[in-house]
Amino acid sequence: MKNLLFKNVRIFDGRSLREGTLDVLLSQGKVARMAPSLDSCEDTRIIEGEGRLLAPAFIDLHTHLRDPGQVHREDILSGSRAAAAGGFGVVVAMPNTAPPVDNEAAVAYVLQKGSCAGGARVLPAGCVSKERQGEEMAELGGMARAGAAFFTDDGSPVKGGRLLMNALLYARDLGVRVMEHPQDMDLSRDFQVHEGRCSALSGMRGYPAAAEVMGITRGIALVRETGCPLHLTHVSTAQGIAEIRAAKEEGLPVSCDVTPHHLVLSEEDVLTSHLSSSFKVSPPLRSTEDVEALWKGLFDGTVDAIATDHAPWHLDDKDVPFMEASFGIASLECAFGAVFHAWHARGCPGSLESLLALWTSRPGSLLPAVEAYRGVLEEGSPAYCTLIDEDLEKTVDIAAWKSKAGVTPYQGRTFKGWPVCTVVAGDLVYEDLPE
Repeated sequence: MKNLLFKNVRIFDGRSLREGTLDVLLSQGKVARMAPSLDSCEDTRIIEGEGRLLAPAFIDLHTHLRDPGQVHREDILSGSRAAAAGGFGVVVAMPNTAPPVDNEAAVAYVLQKGSCAGGARVLPAGCVSKERQGEEMAELGGMARAGAAFFTDDGSPVKGGRLLMNALLYARDLGVRVMEHPQDMDLSRDFQVHEGRCSALSGMRGYPAAAEVMGITRGIALVRETGCPLHLTHVSTAQGIAEIRAAKEEGLPVSCDVTPHHLVLSEEDVLTSHLSSSFKVSPPLRSTEDVEALWKGLFDGTVDAIATDHAPWHLDDKDVPFMEASFGIASLECAFGAVFHAWHARGCPGSLESLLALWTSRPGSLLPAVEAYRGVLEEGSPAYCTLIDEDLEKTVDIAAWKSKAGVTPYQGRTFKGWPVCTVVAGDLVYEDLPE
């Protein structure tokens, strides 16, 4: 492993921006030194930062790598390398695969395959229920010992309230959070789009905001009952954010994430695209009022992480009429650029530190305590970092992606502000620096 020396970089350490520029030496998988000027030593690769921003590598709490069982859509190798190209050092792989990741051996499979993928580190999430059927609790203890980072039946909520409550109690003792997909399945049955302007104009069945809110309030009620932490994923509605904000003000251990597409896109994009299936996702793209509420939640402490919910599909799954298409948006390689560009377009609300923390230390704080890397860049910390060129403009070209995804709604869009270098455990796993 070569040493890496970043010269003349601005530093975001996971909490704050440090003054001036520094040199940063990475050695033996650790951040060895940070100082105004460092000399290179033997067997050291020098990377000229030229005033660019060096941050902890991003942590994605929610991504779909389709492995095992659906590797024509994505696999752990392609997903890991795509994540690295997007600036991510760690991704949590959802367990709704074929078969589901619901046992110790399956968790070990994801970890082992991820360890040699050559990109971002892949942490497996394990199912709450056996076979993700919502009937009987999976072997949470065995999966936790094998390295599961979360427990979730994502793709759908945990079916029964009693099962979810018991899972919360077990998971607390294991030091692993439950991640809940908040949705009332009856109220949202057979949906295609957001219930509101989009459903009215398209004539398609809508997913009411209330269906998400009912899932969120069920989870909050169980947290209040048990005192156990719960993470609510891909929150997309203004009322959902309001419920989580109130729960936090009550002192309940509730956390949540929002996705780049729910921040950058809305139901208006579905309509103006003439119902392009690339915009079909679950939960659906919401109203502009919902989008505004999500942005507010980013900077008032309600939202804990921006998580991609990267959902890659083969072209055959998406290149069909809207009502026949699969749900999901692929974004690992452009997620940061999309949100960073939108943040600038909004006049840079909040602060740069607050925005970057949602990609780094805040999601890192939700990982199990055994994880050494937690989204922080300081002397002695594991050497995970991402170099960001805030002035770089690039146009999304899915043909150049490392992901197997065949479709993205971001195709052809130009964003300003991109990761250009990613380091994972001291290894340079992605580089897109000018010659």
